Amino acid sequence: MSRIDWDHLRYVLALGRAGTLLGAAEMLGVNHTTVLRRLDALESQLSTRLFDRQRTGYEPTDAGLTLLEKARSMEQKADEIERQILGADRTLEGPLRVVTAFAVMEHLLAEPLAEFVRAYPSIEVEVVENAVLSDLSSRRIDLAPTSNRREADVAVRLSAQVSEHLFGRQLGMTQYAVYALRGENTLPQVITPVETLIRTAPWVTFELDPATRVYDRWTQTNLAEANVVARVDFFNAKAAMLRTGIGVGFLPTFMEKNHPEFIRISDTIPDLSLPLWIVTHPDLRYTARVRTFMKFVGDLLSKRLWNLAEQVNDIR
Repeated sequence: MSRIDWDHLRYVLALGRAGTLLGAAEMLGVNHTTVLRRLDALESQLSTRLFDRQRTGYEPTDAGLTLLEKARSMEQKADEIERQILGADRTLEGPLRVVTAFAVMEHLLAEPLAEFVRAYPSIEVEVVENAVLSDLSSRRIDLAPTSNRREADVAVRLSAQVSEHLFGRQLGMTQYAVYALRGENTLPQVITPVETLIRTAPWVTFELDPATRVYDRWTQTNLAEANVVARVDFFNAKAAMLRTGIGVGFLPTFMEKNHPEFIRISDTIPDLSLPLWIVTHPDLRYTARVRTFMKFVGDLLSKRLWNLAEQVNDIR
């Protein structure tokens, strides 16, 4: 039997993950007929059916499951080789991909990133915004079920904790408080106990779907009986709704600077405080551009969070 064309395995993996030809094609950025042609070629070479064609999609056979398991292991080894080679890179030039959340990019990361770009113009930084972040267990981050798999070198993320295998540091704590549209006479305009706001004010809050975010759990626990007038998914969407004056809602205090139209109407809520992390895979920690980015941008973000905490304390 001739040797397996290893490139065929990329198509098998995509089909195993997506379950359909169209989904696999979208993940790989090719036409669905290409996926089918690759699958047919590999099945013919192995003289084995790897997937059963069902009305609902493609289901791996026992042979297909075995091949998928081996292919995933090969993919992890390829990731490891890539990380180790990139980790030996000592030059302050080349691409650097950073993944972070929408609100962090808009309200915290933009200015430090601009300073970094001015200081290191030969490093080409690409930022991928994604509200739900991978833990960088490999360098590949799934942005959406049907998107191409995207690699990331560094993650700047809000999280109670990060995976122990990652390398990086906690930059500081982010704080959260309740805000209302400034001057809206139907809404509170002075510092009010959160318990009172829960009982008396209309709220813009997050969806009820089960989620692992700290503020999702706080919402489900504390606002179960509140007068909820609108639900959204992300902080930027919540800010857009608060701007209409329809209700109150909690936001990170780091959004205050860009939203002078809001007035803070509560003290910070300790249960919502979250650390901000900057992390990378351990194999990349000695890559010059990764190490330089994490030190330069991490220091600026840490200083920004410290200043924000001082400002909030002064307001009190």
